[in-house]
Parts: sequence; structure tokens; C-alpha cells
Amino acid sequence: MHKHDQTIAVDAAVLTVSDSRTKENDASGSLIQNLLTKHGHSTIAYSIMKDEQSLISRTVTGWCENRSIQAIIVTGGTGFSPRDVTYEAVSRLFDKEMNGFGELFRSLSYDEIGPKAMFSRAAAGSLDGRAIYLLPGSENAVKLGMEKLILPTIQHFIEELNRL
Repeated sequence: MHKHDQTIAVDAAVLTVSDSRTKENDASGSLIQNLLTKHGHSTIAYSIMKDEQSLISRTVTGWCENRSIQAIIVTGGTGFSPRDVTYEAVSRLFDKEMNGFGELFRSLSYDEIGPKAMFSRAAAGSLDGRAIYLLPGSENAVKLGMEKLILPTIQHFIEELNRL
């Protein structure tokens, strides 16, 4: 089994994609930041933006140009409504997609919400040496993704991306 350095503190950026959330009512974005802090990581960039594909893509690629950002966690816009464009905006940017992330997220989500879990387009991948995660916008989905998938593996993901 691959071991990883559990003492690595990851510097992350958090993006909430929503037409209605503000910093005052962004429970999912706040939860991501709080869980990162609780596990010894930090949020060095945070933004909320509307479900606009070009804005989302530009933000993610801009954050990838910032060498201090190691991971980007996006919440919202991963469903099937016409305004949900996060997956389209980000997945096409991936150097590599981590297929297992979405598969495991939907499997774990199925245990909680049943067949509606298949409507989630949660995903993860890498871009320019950065770990990128796409989570649904609900607090329960964020809690599930962060606690069961992201926090147990983010340090290993960063190490793998920096391996020569």
C-alpha cells in the first residue's frame, strides 16, 4: 500500500458555483474551509461565482497559475439542470481525470440518498500539477466528499502530482 506523508499541509482554493449563494449564506463553501482547517490545511483563495462556464474555467486556470495553490475544491453546478455547467467548465481542462473519485462518490451517496445519486457529476482530476475536485453544492454532499474521499487522500494526491 502506498504510504503518504500525513504531515503535509495542503494550500487550497475553494470555489462555490451558485446563482444564489453569498459569503453570508455559503454553507457548503464554509464547510469545505472549516474541514480543511480542522485537518491542518489552509484555504488561500475563496470565491463565489455564478454558473457561467467561461468564468469557472478562467478562475480554475488562473488559480493553477498560482504556484502556492496545490488543490482546488469546487462545490456546486454538478447536476443536470441547464444552469449546471461546472463539469463542462472544468473536466475538459483536466490533464488526467480520476475516474474512481466520481464512481466512489456516487456509490457512497447511493447509500445515503438512493438512486438519485446517479445525477451527481462529482469528479476529480489534475491540471498543471494541481489536484482538482468537483463536488455537488449540498452540505451533505460536501461533508460526504470531504470526509470520506478528499481529506483521507489529498496529501497522497499532492505527493503523486509532485513525483518526478
